[in-house]
Amino acid sequence: MRYPKAPWPLSILAMGLLISVSAWHRAPTDVDLALVLAVDVSTSMDPDEQDLQRQGYVEAFRSPMVHQAIHKGMVGRIAVTYVEWAGAHPRFQNVVVPWTVLESTKDSNSFADRLARAPIYRMAGTSISEAIDFSLSLLASGHFLAGRRVIDISGDGSNNQGPLVTEARDQAIAQGVTINGLPITLREPDRRENATLDAYYRDCVIGGSSAFMIPVRTRGQFLIETRTKIVREIADIPDPARPAQPVRKVTQTDCDTSESLWDDPGPDPHAPRHNAGHSL
Repeated sequence: MRYPKAPWPLSILAMGLLISVSAWHRAPTDVDLALVLAVDVSTSMDPDEQDLQRQGYVEAFRSPMVHQAIHKGMVGRIAVTYVEWAGAHPRFQNVVVPWTVLESTKDSNSFADRLARAPIYRMAGTSISEAIDFSLSLLASGHFLAGRRVIDISGDGSNNQGPLVTEARDQAIAQGVTINGLPITLREPDRRENATLDAYYRDCVIGGSSAFMIPVRTRGQFLIETRTKIVREIADIPDPARPAQPVRKVTQTDCDTSESLWDDPGPDPHAPRHNAGHSL
């Protein structure tokens, strides 16, 4: 039996489908770095501080220093996504700008423009562990072949909801992912966890190959330190004070303090507690 030839428009449609299927199965994009920027938007930070935090990232990706760091890579491009996170009850992680490949100066400026236009949401709670787990899922979903994978956590408090932060951190390290930190204490510390936030990030949050943290203690530091952190991450510049593969050891920092206080207020929830003002 002879079948009639498909009409010309149908042939074009079939070719389009073949091209789409081919594109779907294309090889992953090679990048020097897959970077998740995971940014705290908990209500412990006031709106002005959150605006400043956002502006730090916007200006960083408009910076020629960041553009130059990208161009100097072995491949000359990176993949980046920007995520806002807060608590685990309810769980809040919001992808503000999805995975974007940055290769040219135009790419980076476009990423910065999209970030600048996006609204900032505020939610209660601080679940660094949930932020790490969510970031790991984003890294797994990206269609990239990355030389390095990094989660960049910025925040102004310790983990007070969700799983233990050390468990999330160790799971990321086991998968070859590095976690860097930007602990933020823009106001005078008025509680123990803020006074020791640097130590908390060092001992409980960051980890992996070339992991580092850069504290931010004044508003004037924010734009400079955010840019410095991103340049270091792109260029893979290690912290000379830390070994390339840090060895976990017993420290004086209690990585479980906030979870314990949040989940177990004690027999009298109205009784004063030395850490009652934990980060929200």
